[in-house]
Amino acid sequence: MSIRWRLTAWYTGILAITLILFSTLIYYIVEYNIFSEVRKKVDDQADQILSSQNVTLSQGWDLQLNRSQVIRLEDARIFWQLNNYVMGVMRRSPGLQEREISFPVPDLEDIGKNNVFQSIILNGKSYILYERPVYYENTIIGLLQLGADTTAENRMLAQMKTVLLFGSFITLVVASTFGLFLARKSIAPISKVIEAANGIQTGNDLSVRIDYDGPNDEIGRLIGTVNSMLARTEGFYNELSEAYSAQRRFVSDASHELRTPLTTIRGNVDLLKKVWSSSEDTGRQGLDEESLQKLSLEAVCDIADESQRMSRLVNDMLSLARADAGQTLELEPLPLRPLVEEVIRRAQFLPRNAAWLQGDLDAIEGACVRGSKDYLQQMLFIFIENAFKYTPEGSVKIDAVRAGDQVGIRIADTGIGMDRGEVPLIFERFYRADPSRGVTPGTGLGLSIAKWIIDEHQGSVEVMTKRGEGTTFVIWLPAVFNALPE
Repeated sequence: MSIRWRLTAWYTGILAITLILFSTLIYYIVEYNIFSEVRKKVDDQADQILSSQNVTLSQGWDLQLNRSQVIRLEDARIFWQLNNYVMGVMRRSPGLQEREISFPVPDLEDIGKNNVFQSIILNGKSYILYERPVYYENTIIGLLQLGADTTAENRMLAQMKTVLLFGSFITLVVASTFGLFLARKSIAPISKVIEAANGIQTGNDLSVRIDYDGPNDEIGRLIGTVNSMLARTEGFYNELSEAYSAQRRFVSDASHELRTPLTTIRGNVDLLKKVWSSSEDTGRQGLDEESLQKLSLEAVCDIADESQRMSRLVNDMLSLARADAGQTLELEPLPLRPLVEEVIRRAQFLPRNAAWLQGDLDAIEGACVRGSKDYLQQMLFIFIENAFKYTPEGSVKIDAVRAGDQVGIRIADTGIGMDRGEVPLIFERFYRADPSRGVTPGTGLGLSIAKWIIDEHQGSVEVMTKRGEGTTFVIWLPAVFNALPE
């Protein structure tokens, strides 16, 4: 059963119970009031008869009512019957005589001491019968019975019951019909949610959104939540797709980068094995000892260079794996200038064709940062090596700047530069601005690692570049100053 049918059934059931209780209450209240009024009228008439001594004793101990009392009872639709237990006779009202009926007469010993009301049916008509004993000198000599015809009242109550039943039934039908209509209209947006979910399931279109212009009720908030969830899911899916594409690109690049050093290493190992395992006459082909040593040394140097290249690639991949795993760095207060000066000193031994220049570092004099020394040095070496790599001639310069409580380490080169449109992409993994991959060695991971280190230190990086004129990186870090420069 659908939700709309269940809601309609619940509403209809609750309304049915309410109508049954209400109708029953109304019916019994009306019935009680009607018959209470009839009983009161009969009781009042009995009081008047006995209190006014309208019951008299005639000769022979007969019991009778005077004419005025008889007329008043007939006008009130109350029938009377006098039973004389002494004479053994019974007098009835003209109405009872016309109807040819009489009230049942109890035995003398069965007459109760209290006033008694009872409902009886005679010849298909209903009566409320009231009995009062007649006393003479504290002795019961007779019984006064008054009966009110309640056929009209019962007919009215039956009609009322019919009206209540049919009215309740019609109300339930109308209410259930409108309830079903309103439930269908209220839950209609949920059908849109189902259609959107089915569309996503069959077509994988996460850009689908549910249109809703209704009130901000529970369904409105549900649709808003579903739309937000779809937006987040679409974002996650796009990120996952991009990550998968990047992973495929990385596997391709890593395979290419690893193939070359592995081929070189294997070739040199095969060469050394062939040369040193062969006999003097057949394998060395006339090479003297000095030439053989020179050849072996060149092969070993090639193996060492390619091993270092693979080590760098593996280390870069390990750093990114740690970043993906949510690793946080252990930060401690560090004086910045000695750290930068150490990097400058060690950088002069890196392979390069460009001149290595040191600018003014006074801006970071006395500056302390919360950071990791090893990772900060790794980050600076990445930018410096990158500058050397893409500056075949010219110079690479490092200096420092300051802006408020931020210090910047600026690394500027006069190399090949790049287009400004590439700037947002250079920190993505595996991206390389150099279109001819392989011309400039590298994995495309260095700047991604550097950006992660900067983010871990609550810093930022600024890039200024122009193709053919060089690139400038400014690494901004929050700092405190122990002694401000003059």
